Amino acid sequence: MNKHFLTTSLALFLCLGCVAQRNNSAQKFSSSINKENAYKHLSVLASDEYEGRETGKKGAWMAADYIKNYFKNLGLKGPVNGDYFQSIDMVTYNLSRMAFSINGQPKEYGKDFVISSSTVALGGFNFKASDIVFAGYGLNKDGYNDFDGIEVAGKVVLIFGNGDPTVKAGPAPTDRASRRKMMAAQQAKIQFLAEHKAIAVIQIDPSLDNISPELKASYSGEGQPALKTAESIAKMQNMKTIPSIRVTTATANELLKAANTTVAALQEKIVSTVKPASQLLKAEVSGSALKDEAKVRAENVLGFLEGSDPVLKDEILVVTGHYDHIGLTTSGADKVNNGADDDGSGTTGVLLIADAFVKAKKAGKGPKRSILFMTVVGEEKGLLGSEWYSEHPVFPLEKTITDLNIDMIGRVDEAHKGNPEYIYIIGSDMLSSDLNAVGIRANDDFIKINLDMTYNNRTDPNQFYYRSDHYNFAKHGIPVIFYFSGVHEDYHQPGDEVSKINFDLLSKRAQLVYYTAWELANGDKRPVVDKNDDGTPKK
Repeated sequence: MNKHFLTTSLALFLCLGCVAQRNNSAQKFSSSINKENAYKHLSVLASDEYEGRETGKKGAWMAADYIKNYFKNLGLKGPVNGDYFQSIDMVTYNLSRMAFSINGQPKEYGKDFVISSSTVALGGFNFKASDIVFAGYGLNKDGYNDFDGIEVAGKVVLIFGNGDPTVKAGPAPTDRASRRKMMAAQQAKIQFLAEHKAIAVIQIDPSLDNISPELKASYSGEGQPALKTAESIAKMQNMKTIPSIRVTTATANELLKAANTTVAALQEKIVSTVKPASQLLKAEVSGSALKDEAKVRAENVLGFLEGSDPVLKDEILVVTGHYDHIGLTTSGADKVNNGADDDGSGTTGVLLIADAFVKAKKAGKGPKRSILFMTVVGEEKGLLGSEWYSEHPVFPLEKTITDLNIDMIGRVDEAHKGNPEYIYIIGSDMLSSDLNAVGIRANDDFIKINLDMTYNNRTDPNQFYYRSDHYNFAKHGIPVIFYFSGVHEDYHQPGDEVSKINFDLLSKRAQLVYYTAWELANGDKRPVVDKNDDGTPKK
């Protein structure tokens, strides 16, 4: 018999034996990832008491404390100078003392007018004028110019907030890309007026005519949380903008009264002729607001499990989920957006997986590489917590081998009502063929559910690859897998309740992440990054 064949066969046998032993160990410690334990965590995190876990609010702080205490009780280490909290330098820029008057008559904020915080420089503004320029739709384009023959420098300018008379009107945009495009067009109008030294812009906004409680609340003057960085400070200081006040149709008609016209009449004239109707209006107007910076308490919660291999323990596998949600709503009988699925389910998954790995380590079967279990805050505000970590990593990014991110794994979407044994996998092959193979193998060996790749591309209109915390690792060249069960009718609604969670599926999907993590933490080599950010092969 061939000696080389014998040697090769023995090596293969030993290799298969090691794999079998590793699989047995992985299965042994997966048992605590079950629906009973999932319910214990989620019934707390997504309870009404936690008030929807909005970043910077009491409910999010309660959730952070719950997770911190759980990590501590498990025996995970606090890797932030001995602590479990990574504090984030987060602020809001809030408006106060908002005022607007016409001919000496004060208007009511939230009823007659609102002010966009993003158009107000730090410190605020105060203006008064007796000349107002009506400039139609505020457009300056080929074949149509609302500013032809008029001077806006030193003037308050009145324009329609949305629309273009040269384009056939359609329904209001509902998809994200169209809304972003519309907002960019609005900002471009304000930028143009700022560059031409107008002192303020008043935008006619019919959506305010019958303002909903939710929309009114969005104009409370409280700004959105933002990271305070050197870049953001410089941007704020160099902000070239002018105050923007949005008014109702009735308020705009008061301004147009002296010219013996109305909003409706001007719209009809401009749209029917496709010619500007710009003119000077005589009315006394004044406006003012203060804008101040306020610190926001926000923290990522980190629990660290050190690896057992003296060399490989310097490499870090990260398992993430965001614990924040969108907080309270202002109308309806149920005012709590509980966020049981988004992302109470993912946070619960992180806690369950952490427990399983701790049990393995206590039994002498701990992972060779280190694992960082991290629940992040501020995802709903723009992936802020994970962005902060990626810019201020506790462990070097070059030592971070992969991020496994879990965001919504507790429900079944419309596309899978007849086949709920699935999970969407996003990003797994974007940067590393090795990582994709590990994820598929873990499913084939242990879970055997449908790995749906529908959203696994950079050009999908939903842009899911860019919409959860894994992306802040991927943009630094770190391979990622995003586990996601899809949106549903209760997405970002009070109906996202614990009672609607499928705990069997939640625990099964969490087990898939666990088995994938087990292979990554114990594999001989870290996943090779063999693709560029655009998906092309690395040379």
